[in-house]
Amino acid sequence: MKERRKRDVGSWGRFFWCTFFVVISCVVVTGFTFSTFTIFGEKSRPVLVSSWRKHALESITGESYIPPAISIRETVIFPDQELVFLKYPQSARLFNKDELDCLYFSNNSSDTHIKLPPEDVDHQIVRCPSRPHGFTLSLALKSNVLLPPGPTHQWDNLVYEALIDRDNTTVAFVKGLNLKPERASDPTRFECVYGWNFRKPKFLLRSEVVSIAQEIVRCKTPLSVLNNPQRLNSTIKVSVRMKGKGAILHSVAEPKHRSPPDPPVRKPHVMCICTMVRNQARFLREWVMYHARIGVERWFIYDNNSVDNIEKVLESLQAGKFNVSRHLWPWIKTQEAGFAHCSLRARDSCEWVGFIDVDEFLHLPAGVSLYDVVWNQSSTIAELRISCYNFGPSGLTRVPPKGVAVGYTCRLTAPERHKSMIRPEALNFTLINVVHHFHLRNGFDFLNVDRGVMVINHYKYQVWEVFKEKFYRRVAAYVADWQDDENAGSKDRAPGLGTRAVEPPDWSNRFCEVMDTGLRDRVLQMFEDPETQRMPWQEHQEDDEVESSILMEQLRSKRMVYSEPL
Repeated sequence: MKERRKRDVGSWGRFFWCTFFVVISCVVVTGFTFSTFTIFGEKSRPVLVSSWRKHALESITGESYIPPAISIRETVIFPDQELVFLKYPQSARLFNKDELDCLYFSNNSSDTHIKLPPEDVDHQIVRCPSRPHGFTLSLALKSNVLLPPGPTHQWDNLVYEALIDRDNTTVAFVKGLNLKPERASDPTRFECVYGWNFRKPKFLLRSEVVSIAQEIVRCKTPLSVLNNPQRLNSTIKVSVRMKGKGAILHSVAEPKHRSPPDPPVRKPHVMCICTMVRNQARFLREWVMYHARIGVERWFIYDNNSVDNIEKVLESLQAGKFNVSRHLWPWIKTQEAGFAHCSLRARDSCEWVGFIDVDEFLHLPAGVSLYDVVWNQSSTIAELRISCYNFGPSGLTRVPPKGVAVGYTCRLTAPERHKSMIRPEALNFTLINVVHHFHLRNGFDFLNVDRGVMVINHYKYQVWEVFKEKFYRRVAAYVADWQDDENAGSKDRAPGLGTRAVEPPDWSNRFCEVMDTGLRDRVLQMFEDPETQRMPWQEHQEDDEVESSILMEQLRSKRMVYSEPL
């Protein structure tokens, strides 16, 4: 009997210790898997990869999956491309275009995959061609390290940019609210939400909306965000929610401080220009050099998905002592929001800011300078509205070698629309604008500039190889793309062209009612070399055009590659 009791006690003892060991092992594994833990005084979080994704990634290359130092934070899907946002550890080196591939693998078969080079890599954003139907997009390093996909968002239902203004409010730029243009909406219907993960409501901060109009939401920034913007190496994001409907908009917007709390007593620049470009690099030199000669001191270039090596052109201009900066702005149909964003960036350094395109040139027929025009205004005038004359192809069939201002000399008789120069300090709190003008604070007014003093030569209808790019996409949020069969009578459209980019037989002679050589004569006088008869921008223009054509053709080829799996 005693022997049996000893055996029973031993059996239960072994069972207890085995059970205890299993429980402790599960707790440790669970803790390591789902928790942040401390090693040598530093906090770490393991990288988890779901088993189906891990095996799918391994089967693509035959290599074992290795958790990388960087990760995909999230992906934004556009109609013709996708933006992949990377998350780098602190002090990590940023990868360049030659070190990454866009990797597409089938959702139904781990054996079917496609690997393409990215269209561009800009700091922490990788631009990839759109995924084929039924495929998932990831990234692969050339060193055979694979990055698992992150969450995906649609471009037209997203908080996409944010900055903290000098009054400590957060200005958020939002797609998906579908608010009416040129009108402020009721801010009490919305609330702002701050957090690291919007799927965990217990860890979110909510704040009131101060103003809301078009795609611009101004939020009261919580003190904890102002005082402690980072936690565990994760940057806080801001989003917007309509009260009563529950859904928080997806967000990639991390609010950053932009302005000092107090405006400078004297700003370093009198006249600046903001513009938004897409594949206009070959025209930038002439446009910047000309406007520098008439008094512009600073240029803010918002790059809307260019693939024509614009960085190289801007670096060349910077080497020539032109104060030009590039700001990546990949968001489509957001020109109004982009100009509002630029007005905040330019406010602390510029007394006046003009909002014009690269095919628009300020022309001063009376020979006065820009300084004369702006300094002669009263203190209550905060916006100058400048009439635009639209020029046609002027009988040309090829891009004029000396530039647009010299080459195009025939225009329509009547001006159409206007563009504006503004004092950024006088803008309305809502930042409402409709591309051509802004809403101003009470006490400020606009002035229609006399056409004998200043106009804009808008080289809108250039030779067909240039003009046809306008069919790709219009940048303004409230203007229909030309391929869409809507708003056919809009002044934004070219009359009589319909929705297809097919060159009319008489294109080179259209839009020609008045010969106007005023700006051409002045540009030749200011810039033409008397010995060679060449303009200063011609030195690089031919190389820019060849390189731009090659890059554009490469992009078209890349987008056709994934029609067949590799």
